[in-house]
Amino acid sequence: MKTAEKIMEALPLGGRDAARLVLEVCEELGERVAGLDGRSLICLLRRVIRLGVEELERQEHTVSFETAVWASVEARAERRPTTRRDLRHYARRLLRVEGVASRPLRAMNTGECRKLLQAAFGGSVSSFRKGRAMLHSVFAYGMRQEWCAENPVARVEVPRVQEREIVPLRREEVERLEAAVQQPEHRAMRLSLHLLLYCGLRPQEVARLQMQDVQTERGCVVVPGRCSKTGGGRVVPLRKSAALCDGRLRIPRNWEERWRRLRRAAGFAPGQWVPDVCRHTFASYHAAWFKDLGALQLEMGHRSADLLRSRYLNLPRVEEALRFWGVGKYPGGRRIRG
Repeated sequence: MKTAEKIMEALPLGGRDAARLVLEVCEELGERVAGLDGRSLICLLRRVIRLGVEELERQEHTVSFETAVWASVEARAERRPTTRRDLRHYARRLLRVEGVASRPLRAMNTGECRKLLQAAFGGSVSSFRKGRAMLHSVFAYGMRQEWCAENPVARVEVPRVQEREIVPLRREEVERLEAAVQQPEHRAMRLSLHLLLYCGLRPQEVARLQMQDVQTERGCVVVPGRCSKTGGGRVVPLRKSAALCDGRLRIPRNWEERWRRLRRAAGFAPGQWVPDVCRHTFASYHAAWFKDLGALQLEMGHRSADLLRSRYLNLPRVEEALRFWGVGKYPGGRRIRG
């Protein structure tokens, strides 16, 4: 007894406390301790202690939220420059929320993540969704590094986006753009405008294209994975290609600024222009004339036709579709008026 008391002098525990702890461990082990002699029981308890310490160290291993955020961003260094820029932007918005940067990643729970997203992105549903995706990726990366045991963002609800109707460009608006691009200062954007209106490419996709991707001899434009929004490539027919038989066609540098200037030259004020309206125009006129949602889905690069049905199909009249595509006749051969 005296030996036990001497051993316990180094710890802030009495013999009774130590005995109670041993008893609790044995009760947790249940049938594992049944029939063991003293030596075997001591070996088992030592093993439990060793494994418990390892698990405690594993659970306490973590980093600050700020360290995890920037490590997650750095892990995606191979992404496109615009994607990396967006990641850094959303990372800074998260870290600007007071008190979050120094929080241990493992200690953060779903409620805290929900409040963080609301504080950083609560003013916009679209920004909230993007911020949530960013935060989810931080914890996913943290789990791979064993800095946290779970992803609390998985239980944060994704707000629904109220899709607003986007009206395709009217024929006179298309003509204004086509007239503006004939002006000497905007002629470098002829090919770009054609790809936006008659191939349905996204502005960012056009800006990233290289001239070898525009294959006029094959009558198509190849949108490689490096250019597309989703990372998947596709091939789009190059319709009305007679207008492109010009060796001077190119994708100019400083593309975004040139695209803004062309829209202004066509009479569109900045507040009037709806992002991706050219893509919506292409989809609507394509569906009105070709009546093939399967083909349109492939050309748009969508995984299913559901988005086409819910958002893109604001169908113009057949006469307008004919004029848009420059067909000039109904399928039966009767010419249209005007």
